[in-house]
Amino acid sequence: MDSLNPDHPPLTVTLATPRVWKFLGTALWGLLIFVAMFVGQIGAIVLLVAQRGLPMDLASLQLVGREPQALALSVTMGLPATLAAVWLAIRIKKAAFADYLALHWSSWKQLLFGAVGLVLIVVAWETMSRSLGREATPGFMTDLLKSGRDKGAAFFLLFAFSVAAPMSEEVLARGFLYRGWSASFLRVPGAIVLSSLVWTAVHLQYDMYFLAEVFSIGLWFGYMRYRSSSLWLTIVLHALNNLTAVVLTMWLGS
Repeated sequence: MDSLNPDHPPLTVTLATPRVWKFLGTALWGLLIFVAMFVGQIGAIVLLVAQRGLPMDLASLQLVGREPQALALSVTMGLPATLAAVWLAIRIKKAAFADYLALHWSSWKQLLFGAVGLVLIVVAWETMSRSLGREATPGFMTDLLKSGRDKGAAFFLLFAFSVAAPMSEEVLARGFLYRGWSASFLRVPGAIVLSSLVWTAVHLQYDMYFLAEVFSIGLWFGYMRYRSSSLWLTIVLHALNNLTAVVLTMWLGS
């Protein structure tokens, strides 16, 4: 037999090393991607300050950054910066961008299942907020969105919070971070929890109550990312959640 013949040793198959950043690489690149997102966002405000001839100081940045149009532009400009940084990280690994981030569409059943679960989570938090006498939406967000509506920036804010923000945050959390950490010692459960914690940390402008709600939604998005193997699904769910919140706050909320 060839397997016993020294002149004809058995063939061995060498598996290619997965082209994925593991725990530490994903964490470091994740930090760089977040910095890129921040630079893109603050860069938009800096540009507006410069165009208006205002002094380039913290007071001017805060003054302009509180304007609905400026904030919408800032959030929007974070998207190309995020995509560029993620593309670079994946390019270094010589992996396919779409495959690395799982940019594949899932079934309509998965979308329906994810949407129903999201509605149940949001309704549960809404019910708890009412029972505790808390506002269902942070007050500063309500003021911002209604101010944007009154100043003609409604659709710009709608795009920023319902398209640009979900894409930026999902590409970072459920895309890049989940992909690398799920292939590390954390496996899928640890990747879901840790990426949800990072996503929650991006929303530190909220208090602990709203951060808990964000974290619970993040866990659901992470589970749907695992269940469907589709980042597009979590982007759509995230967009639907933000779109509903923005529309209700702007036009229907009291």
